[in-house]
Amino acid sequence: MRWQNRRLSDNVEDRRGGGGMRNIGIGGGIGGIIIIVLALLFNQDPQQALQSVQQGTGGAQQTESKTVTNNSDEIARFASTVLADTEDVWEKLFTEMNKQYKDPGMVLYTDNDQSGCGAAQSAMGPFYCPADEKVYLDLTFFNEMEQRFKVAGDFAMAYVIAHEVGHHVQNLLGTSRKVQAMRSQISEREYNKLSVKLELQADFLAGVWAHHAQKMQNILETGDIEEALNAASAVGDDALQKAASGHVVPDAFTHGTSAQRMKWFKKGFETGDVKQGDTFNTTDL
Repeated sequence: MRWQNRRLSDNVEDRRGGGGMRNIGIGGGIGGIIIIVLALLFNQDPQQALQSVQQGTGGAQQTESKTVTNNSDEIARFASTVLADTEDVWEKLFTEMNKQYKDPGMVLYTDNDQSGCGAAQSAMGPFYCPADEKVYLDLTFFNEMEQRFKVAGDFAMAYVIAHEVGHHVQNLLGTSRKVQAMRSQISEREYNKLSVKLELQADFLAGVWAHHAQKMQNILETGDIEEALNAASAVGDDALQKAASGHVVPDAFTHGTSAQRMKWFKKGFETGDVKQGDTFNTTDL
């Protein structure tokens, strides 16, 4: 990915290195992945399972923020550049839809932090909090992607950030709130199906971002899209469940299969058309 020496986002808070509560029980992204997979296997909400772990460890401490600048380390500058690219793309697309885009924030942290949605832990992986409209990211997650899932490449990391920004887009458009409002009205199994559609749409929106970022900034190098597709495949529900237990429980899917995640990212990239990402009104997931 061509990202060096380009604009950095003004919306990144670097809270790394503050320490917080270092001995927080499960420690590290592998623990979080295991918790998520076990929750899926037992038909539980992964977010609730992670919150239970957080509550049992006493929460997290927020640390002082620094600004990401041209003097920051490379990985922070990369994340800030990708966020800036998403800002440029989504501001343009929202304007075309006669809507106003509000930039999300991004918080870089180490091990533990505090979000508007509660405690943030590296075990949870990257996530978007609609309450404060920020993406939370422990950058060591990318090391784990490479070591545990054999997913490497800067555009694989860009896909992860763009997916979380996709959730911000859904929040601004009201899609996330509609799905959340259904939670108490339907069974867990049916809610899981809605969750899958929400996640696949975020993958689609990540692809839309890649399509327009390439047009606007010529960001792509050979193999970049394959890196993103490899990342999408690695975090499919079926791949995670099979790795954890050796078998797959489709009724417990909350994010979509590897094939589905790759399909919707690719569709977003190939079309660049937000209107073609209605995962809620199609039987062809």
